[in-house]
Amino acid sequence: MLYFILSICLVVIDQLVKWWVRGAIPLGESIPFIPHLMDLTYTQNTGAAFSSFSGFTWLLTLVSLGASVVIAVLLWKGFFPGAWGKLSLSLILAGAVGNFIDRALLGFVTDMFETTFINFAVFNVADICVVAGGFLMAAYALLLWDKDKEKKDDPA
Repeated sequence: MLYFILSICLVVIDQLVKWWVRGAIPLGESIPFIPHLMDLTYTQNTGAAFSSFSGFTWLLTLVSLGASVVIAVLLWKGFFPGAWGKLSLSLILAGAVGNFIDRALLGFVTDMFETTFINFAVFNVADICVVAGGFLMAAYALLLWDKDKEKKDDPA
Protein backbone atom coordinates (compact mmCIF):
# COMPACT_ATOMS: atom_id res chain seq x y z
CA MET A 1 0.00 0.00 0.00
CA LEU A 2 2.93 2.34 0.74
CA TYR A 3 4.07 2.10 -2.88
CA PHE A 4 0.62 3.06 -4.19
CA ILE A 5 0.61 6.07 -1.85
CA LEU A 6 4.02 7.07 -3.22
CA SER A 7 2.67 6.77 -6.78
CA ILE A 8 -0.36 8.91 -5.91
CA CYS A 9 1.86 11.59 -4.31
CA LEU A 10 4.09 11.69 -7.39
CA VAL A 11 1.06 11.97 -9.71
CA VAL A 12 -0.25 14.87 -7.60
CA ILE A 13 3.15 16.62 -7.80
CA ASP A 14 3.28 16.02 -11.57
CA GLN A 15 -0.22 17.41 -12.09
CA LEU A 16 0.37 20.43 -9.84
CA VAL A 17 3.57 21.36 -11.70
CA LYS A 18 1.81 20.95 -15.06
CA TRP A 19 -1.16 23.02 -13.87
CA TRP A 20 1.17 25.77 -12.65
CA VAL A 21 3.12 25.83 -15.92
CA ARG A 22 -0.07 26.02 -18.02
CA GLY A 23 -1.24 29.01 -15.95
CA ALA A 24 2.05 30.83 -15.45
CA ILE A 25 3.96 30.43 -18.73
CA PRO A 26 2.55 31.23 -22.16
CA LEU A 27 2.70 28.33 -24.61
CA GLY A 28 6.15 28.17 -26.22
CA GLU A 29 7.68 30.67 -23.79
CA SER A 30 10.48 30.04 -21.29
CA ILE A 31 11.48 31.34 -17.89
CA PRO A 32 14.85 30.72 -16.19
CA PHE A 33 14.83 27.87 -13.69
CA ILE A 34 18.34 26.60 -12.90
CA PRO A 35 20.95 28.99 -14.37
CA HIS A 36 23.10 27.44 -17.12
CA LEU A 37 21.28 24.11 -16.75
CA MET A 38 17.55 24.34 -17.27
CA ASP A 39 14.64 26.62 -18.19
CA LEU A 40 10.93 26.07 -17.72
CA THR A 41 9.41 26.06 -21.20
CA TYR A 42 5.72 25.34 -21.70
CA THR A 43 5.20 22.89 -24.56
CA GLN A 44 2.36 20.60 -25.53
CA ASN A 45 3.34 17.13 -26.77
CA THR A 46 0.71 15.14 -28.67
CA GLY A 47 3.18 12.29 -29.13
CA ALA A 48 5.37 10.07 -27.00
CA ALA A 49 9.07 10.40 -26.14
CA PHE A 50 10.86 12.94 -28.36
CA SER A 51 7.45 13.71 -29.95
CA SER A 52 7.39 10.34 -31.71
CA PHE A 53 3.89 9.24 -32.77
CA SER A 54 2.67 12.87 -32.76
CA GLY A 55 -1.01 13.05 -33.57
CA PHE A 56 -1.76 9.57 -32.21
CA THR A 57 -2.93 10.86 -28.83
CA TRP A 58 -5.90 8.48 -28.65
CA LEU A 59 -3.61 5.46 -29.22
CA LEU A 60 -1.05 6.71 -26.71
CA THR A 61 -3.87 7.32 -24.21
CA LEU A 62 -4.94 3.67 -24.52
CA VAL A 63 -1.34 2.47 -24.24
CA SER A 64 -0.82 4.62 -21.12
CA LEU A 65 -4.01 3.26 -19.58
CA GLY A 66 -3.07 -0.34 -20.39
CA ALA A 67 0.46 0.09 -19.07
CA SER A 68 -0.87 1.69 -15.88
CA VAL A 69 -3.23 -1.22 -15.24
CA VAL A 70 -0.53 -3.85 -15.89
CA ILE A 71 2.00 -2.06 -13.65
CA ALA A 72 -0.58 -1.60 -10.87
CA VAL A 73 -1.41 -5.33 -11.00
CA LEU A 74 2.29 -6.27 -10.92
CA LEU A 75 2.78 -4.00 -7.92
CA TRP A 76 -0.32 -5.32 -6.15
CA LYS A 77 0.60 -8.97 -6.75
CA GLY A 78 4.18 -8.45 -5.52
CA PHE A 79 5.84 -9.32 -8.83
CA PHE A 80 9.07 -7.90 -7.43
CA PRO A 81 9.50 -9.18 -3.88
CA GLY A 82 12.02 -6.54 -2.79
CA ALA A 83 11.55 -2.90 -1.85
CA TRP A 84 13.74 -1.60 -4.69
CA GLY A 85 11.70 -3.51 -7.26
CA LYS A 86 8.44 -2.23 -5.81
CA LEU A 87 9.84 1.30 -5.77
CA SER A 88 10.76 1.00 -9.45
CA LEU A 89 7.21 -0.10 -10.31
CA SER A 90 5.68 2.71 -8.26
CA LEU A 91 7.80 5.30 -10.08
CA ILE A 92 6.88 3.93 -13.50
CA LEU A 93 3.22 3.74 -12.47
CA ALA A 94 3.25 7.39 -11.37
CA GLY A 95 4.76 8.47 -14.68
CA ALA A 96 2.34 6.44 -16.76
CA VAL A 97 -0.68 7.75 -14.84
CA GLY A 98 0.56 11.35 -14.87
CA ASN A 99 0.92 11.42 -18.64
CA PHE A 100 -2.30 9.40 -19.10
CA ILE A 101 -4.25 12.09 -17.22
CA ASP A 102 -2.92 14.79 -19.55
CA ARG A 103 -3.68 12.82 -22.69
CA ALA A 104 -7.16 11.82 -21.56
CA LEU A 105 -8.22 15.25 -20.28
CA LEU A 106 -6.28 17.68 -22.46
CA GLY A 107 -5.37 15.74 -25.62
CA PHE A 108 -1.67 16.46 -25.09
CA VAL A 109 1.05 16.06 -22.46
CA THR A 110 2.31 19.20 -20.76
CA ASP A 111 6.12 19.36 -20.82
CA MET A 112 8.24 22.02 -19.15
CA PHE A 113 11.83 21.09 -18.27
CA GLU A 114 14.20 22.22 -21.04
CA THR A 115 17.93 21.68 -20.65
CA THR A 116 20.02 24.67 -21.69
CA PHE A 117 23.44 23.02 -21.63
CA ILE A 118 22.55 20.40 -24.27
CA ASN A 119 19.88 20.09 -26.94
CA PHE A 120 17.41 17.59 -25.49
CA ALA A 121 13.66 16.99 -25.54
CA VAL A 122 11.51 19.02 -23.16
CA PHE A 123 10.17 16.73 -20.42
CA ASN A 124 8.03 16.67 -17.26
CA VAL A 125 7.85 15.15 -13.78
CA ALA A 126 6.05 12.05 -15.08
CA ASP A 127 8.83 11.47 -17.61
CA ILE A 128 11.41 11.73 -14.83
CA CYS A 129 9.48 9.10 -12.85
CA VAL A 130 9.37 6.71 -15.82
CA VAL A 131 13.07 7.08 -16.60
CA ALA A 132 14.20 6.83 -12.97
CA GLY A 133 11.89 3.85 -12.43
CA GLY A 134 13.18 2.16 -15.57
CA PHE A 135 16.82 2.55 -14.54
CA LEU A 136 16.01 1.38 -11.02
CA MET A 137 14.10 -1.63 -12.39
CA ALA A 138 17.00 -2.61 -14.64
CA ALA A 139 19.47 -2.35 -11.75
CA TYR A 140 17.13 -4.28 -9.46
CA ALA A 141 16.53 -7.03 -12.03
CA LEU A 142 20.26 -7.41 -12.66
CA LEU A 143 21.54 -7.14 -9.10
CA LEU A 144 18.88 -7.96 -6.50
CA TRP A 145 15.86 -9.77 -7.90
CA ASP A 146 17.29 -13.28 -7.60
CA LYS A 147 18.45 -12.63 -4.03
CA ASP A 148 15.04 -11.24 -3.05
CA LYS A 149 13.27 -14.23 -4.66
CA GLU A 150 15.49 -16.64 -2.69
CA LYS A 151 14.67 -14.84 0.57
CA LYS A 152 10.95 -14.95 -0.27
CA ASP A 153 11.04 -18.65 -1.18
CA ASP A 154 13.21 -19.67 1.81
CA PRO A 155 10.86 -21.24 4.41
CA ALA A 156 13.30 -20.63 7.28
